[in-house]
Amino acid sequence: MTVAKNARTTSAAAGRYRLHGLKLSYFTGKLEAYMRAKGLEYDFVPMDLADFRACARATGVAQMPQLQTPEGDWLTDTTSIIAHLEAGEPGPSFLPGDREADFLCLFLEDAFDEMLWRPALYYRWAFAEDAQLMSGQIARTLLRDLPLPFFLRQAFIRHRQKQTFLTRDGVTRATAPAIEALFHAVVDSLEPVLATRPYLFGARPCAADFGLFGSVFRHFSIDPTPAAILRDKAPNLLAWSARLWAARPSLLEAVPGLQSAPDDLDPVLSLAGAEHLGYLGRNEDALLANARQVIWISQGVEFRAPAAPYRAVCLNALRVRYQALDEASRQRVADRIGFNVDVLAAPASHLTIPAGGRPVDRLWSSA
Repeated sequence: MTVAKNARTTSAAAGRYRLHGLKLSYFTGKLEAYMRAKGLEYDFVPMDLADFRACARATGVAQMPQLQTPEGDWLTDTTSIIAHLEAGEPGPSFLPGDREADFLCLFLEDAFDEMLWRPALYYRWAFAEDAQLMSGQIARTLLRDLPLPFFLRQAFIRHRQKQTFLTRDGVTRATAPAIEALFHAVVDSLEPVLATRPYLFGARPCAADFGLFGSVFRHFSIDPTPAAILRDKAPNLLAWSARLWAARPSLLEAVPGLQSAPDDLDPVLSLAGAEHLGYLGRNEDALLANARQVIWISQGVEFRAPAAPYRAVCLNALRVRYQALDEASRQRVADRIGFNVDVLAAPASHLTIPAGGRPVDRLWSSA
């Protein structure tokens, strides 16, 4: 996971970032929430197809969001962008001060980014009401410069998204109940945590909060089907998403820094170990075998989907952090995660995203 700084331009306003994305996008929402809480001034640039292509030419990566710095550099991949900004910008810190807690925070950020991707896209495109609503929004925004009547733009995007994020991503009648079960399991593990404190690790947000935010704020809380579920069973999770969106440095400056990962996070850590680490290991195996598909088990059901080089890079980043911990810390982390920790302990695979390629599973983010 690297920060792309390919094309240097001078179009960013002095002292301000330019954030290119969509207001209904999973990862755009994640990055916006972070920048607001960090106190970074930015201008939002709503992407259309021309801007999407221009950003791709500047960075070599066809995805959203993309961030242009005040100096004119371009940054991509929200995890890498946040790490870059944490290291170089003043403002509140969003990592715990303890290395063990730091690892668990970043592990959950990665798990929320990737483990909730499929449920978020499933609920958006597998249900008629949700698909009709969101295809209309995308037709009016991202596709506004496509020279077609609105109804054709809407039909095109609905068909394209269903093919990409349902058919090709392993969503079938057999796997749909498992996707819903995973969503409910995550919600059930988080709701009691957020009933007791403002954010996942304590009184201020951390990277794990921002990882969770994209799916909750830009999918589960606005798409009709999952939003009804959250209103019914997870009001504290909904309140948390609004609280994080409202977070500003002035509200956080007097809040003590985070030092540990509370014990009540163990259910979601175990779930991420069973689901996310299990998948990451099988995805890496598939890539090493030059297989086009990865086959894994989620919620007791077999899934098949395209192997994802980007997620192998994510796994190696987690390995580096895990293996840098002292032996006692590694054991405590392993005990808390509980499942598939051998995936973290294995040697790095050195797989990379192919030159000139892009994370295929993040094209158009969650648009």
